[in-house]
Amino acid sequence: MRPGAALALLSAASLALLGSAPGTGPAPLPERMADTGGGTQLITALAPDTGATSGTVTWWDLRDGQWRRAGSAPARFGASGLVAGGSRKQGTSTTPAGLYGLPFAFGIQTAPAGTRIVYRPVHGSSWWCQDNDSRSYNRWVEPLPTDCAATESEHLVAYPAQYAYGLVIGFNYDRPVRGRGAGIFLHVNGRAATAGCVSVPEEAMRRILRWAEPGHNPHIAIGTEHGTTAITRY
Repeated sequence: MRPGAALALLSAASLALLGSAPGTGPAPLPERMADTGGGTQLITALAPDTGATSGTVTWWDLRDGQWRRAGSAPARFGASGLVAGGSRKQGTSTTPAGLYGLPFAFGIQTAPAGTRIVYRPVHGSSWWCQDNDSRSYNRWVEPLPTDCAATESEHLVAYPAQYAYGLVIGFNYDRPVRGRGAGIFLHVNGRAATAGCVSVPEEAMRRILRWAEPGHNPHIAIGTEHGTTAITRY
């Protein structure tokens, strides 16, 4: 073998070991993240920067030690962009960046065939309490408790397009901090940017609900491409 050819082969082998051989491209996004929630399913909601109101939602499966994309869709974020979840303020129309669990799904429409995640049907008595003075703050309630003002809550059935299908994002959910925010969901697109949720086209929402498996411990990571809210930090 000619010396030049041997050197080229050695260089290619070295690059392959480092995972940076020409043409291979960057590693899948979940592999570049600090934490993916410990399960084998992950949704990433990626915005170009904190001022963005649109980006991309992608859902991933971990198979044979590698993250593989299962699907993607254009996404919308809060009308005021994104902010770190720990510093978010209620009523600011910002989407909280961070890594969160997905407690359950819900919808005005019947769950898509094949849905395995817990799915709560929305009734006329279904509300999401956002009243900071209520014991039910940031919780689904049926009916609305007397200590939760209707003006400080969402009557879920009143949003037939957005809440046709949804997934609760576990932001400020396990130990709610009052004033930080309530009712953050992954749901169907409305007419424009959201009040802080993440939204996708209806068909994408149906696909996500059929894809999610509770036994695979799915999470959602929300963030930007760079900066303090970079999705790779989570």
